[in-house]
Amino acid sequence: MAEDWEQGGFGLYIHWPFCEAKCPYCDFNSHVSRQIDQPAWCDAYLTELDRAAAETPGRVLRSVFFGGGTPSLMAPETVGQVIEKIRKNWACANDLEITLEANPGSVEAGRFRAFRDGGVNRISMGIQALNDPDLQKLGRLHSTDEALKAFEIARAAFDRVSFDLIYARQGQSLAAWRAELEQALSLAVDHLSLYQLTIEQGTAFGDRYNAGKLRGLPDEDLSADLFTLTQELCNEHGLPAYEVSNHARDGAQSRHNLIYWRYGDYIGIGPGAHGRLTMRGHRYATECHSNPARWLNSVQEANSEKERTRLDTGDQASEFLLMGLRLKEGVSRARYEKLAGRPLSPTKIGELTQMGMLCTQGDKIIVSEQGFMILNAVIATLLED
Repeated sequence: MAEDWEQGGFGLYIHWPFCEAKCPYCDFNSHVSRQIDQPAWCDAYLTELDRAAAETPGRVLRSVFFGGGTPSLMAPETVGQVIEKIRKNWACANDLEITLEANPGSVEAGRFRAFRDGGVNRISMGIQALNDPDLQKLGRLHSTDEALKAFEIARAAFDRVSFDLIYARQGQSLAAWRAELEQALSLAVDHLSLYQLTIEQGTAFGDRYNAGKLRGLPDEDLSADLFTLTQELCNEHGLPAYEVSNHARDGAQSRHNLIYWRYGDYIGIGPGAHGRLTMRGHRYATECHSNPARWLNSVQEANSEKERTRLDTGDQASEFLLMGLRLKEGVSRARYEKLAGRPLSPTKIGELTQMGMLCTQGDKIIVSEQGFMILNAVIATLLED
């Protein structure tokens, strides 16, 4: 009998924790360091891959994602050796997706060809804005011209290139976002990630916001209009949303992120990396030590992770709903019931459907366009006892 995780697949996430600068909106585990011992990091990743493979024999790997930080700062030799080790340790899907995140400032033609030759077959580029004043406000080190040149370099080396933009920025009007998004859509190959700016506590933007110094953010009405416009324009250009913030042509969805959203299993390797791993019939949440130096040292002691958390059926069902309802395909009620040991409330589903926040298609419940604007509230309602 198939285990639940098999409905989402099996992937591998590798975290590179270093950046050239810390962006003021970023709450990821990233650090600025001028001296990085690349061979030591390569050895640590290879050691961790062997450890992880010993725990997951017989699995078919569907995706690999180098995230960060700025993985395009990794030595191409390191990336190549990591991919070679991965292919030795697991059976890999014929269409294995290997994505590497890049910032425009770290894109060089020779370097990108080396990443491709090492086995990377998809690039996700953090462009974030297509005008220089907003790039500066976001703390980005590159200019618009540099971003566009970097994108062309990536396109010359890779068939699959996605890039990110942040909208609902300070002082951004609906007309300005329309023009910027239309430019982005004219460039897009097959995938775009479009994120509304969120203010996270513990970031530079969070501190400024708390002090009343982050002005010009959109109100709720403008935020809703920006979201609606984003959906409309992307649909018109053949890149509909398949997830709240991700848009793709048919067949070009990020296979790695689909493993997360379809609640599959994934291994997390590197400082602060999280994972979900099913072993002997139990699913565990894993998390690596976040400090880069500590993680590097702990690998040598075979102790790179914090204590694993065994997820009970309620935890798994909640996570399944939190992740799956982000997808336009929705979630299976039968799968939720199998995880939770009880069905979702028909009353709650009926109320949300009547309000236009949900729709049902056979076994699936699917969040509507209107519901996506208040997705957290929709999920909270469904999870109420």
